[in-house]
Amino acid sequence: MRGIVSPKLTDFLAVANNNIALAKQNNVQFTPTILRENLNKLGALMSDSPSVNYIADKALTLTDRTIAVRVYSPAPDKPLPVLLHFHGGGHMCGSVALYDPICRHLANIAQCVVISVEYRLAPEYPYPAGLNDCEYSLIHYTQLLDDVNHQDSVTIIGDSAGGAICSSLSMKSLTDKRLHIDQQILIYPSVDYTLTSPSLDSNGSGFLLETSRIKWYFEQYFQSTDSDIIKQASPLYGTINANLPKTLIFTAGCDPLRYEGIAYANALSTAGVEVEHHSFDGMIHAYMLLHDLVKQECMTTYQRIAEFMAKS
Repeated sequence: MRGIVSPKLTDFLAVANNNIALAKQNNVQFTPTILRENLNKLGALMSDSPSVNYIADKALTLTDRTIAVRVYSPAPDKPLPVLLHFHGGGHMCGSVALYDPICRHLANIAQCVVISVEYRLAPEYPYPAGLNDCEYSLIHYTQLLDDVNHQDSVTIIGDSAGGAICSSLSMKSLTDKRLHIDQQILIYPSVDYTLTSPSLDSNGSGFLLETSRIKWYFEQYFQSTDSDIIKQASPLYGTINANLPKTLIFTAGCDPLRYEGIAYANALSTAGVEVEHHSFDGMIHAYMLLHDLVKQECMTTYQRIAEFMAKS
């Protein structure tokens, strides 16, 4: 069933849909540069960027690359839980800089140490390069906290493609004991790369993120048409059992990814995983990047994350 969008987003979507229509009319093709620039423009709608007591840019150095990160702590002398953050953007857009306001809110409201990871992006670095960066960050994150007090627990969090990364790492943690995850938080996650979710049809146009763009993202990410590889990479079709971490999931009623998020929550619950699911029925995909337009929904999301973290 097609979602009914909040009036708060009507004017924004009217402009966005007009721009999408003009691009199609002029046969403007998707390119990484265009889509990255378009996503970065949403940064103008996150003017609420609170100060945080401690912010530092650091890096994990490997023999063949460096993984940049940004560390946040509202109280660096206090032992706080760790939240490892993987941004969204279809595996080919987004950055630590774009998500800086979100990480500031997370650190302050949830009272935690946030580590935001600058993982490699497709198409320059296709699957599984970015996932490997996030895995390495999860295994070695304590190296980044030499001057920040913290607890031993670690929660991973991601929106959209970042949610795919989180759920993929959680799935791998079932067999790879180097990966220790206490909890995962998924915000309108992408957990099914097969493009068979019903909401891709019902919500796949008119709500900013369109099914045609999702398909293009995945083509750049996998650079493969092998359906077996794509399905095996989808957490929704992977191993789901009671040993997966406690999970908090947010879905949006007008999101083409809505159904797969709900399906993943249901699958976890059926398997015996402790799951908390919240739906924002009038919201669209990427609503957390639209803070100035939907501040109440964003702040409620942060508060529920804080409550979830406090229960651990």
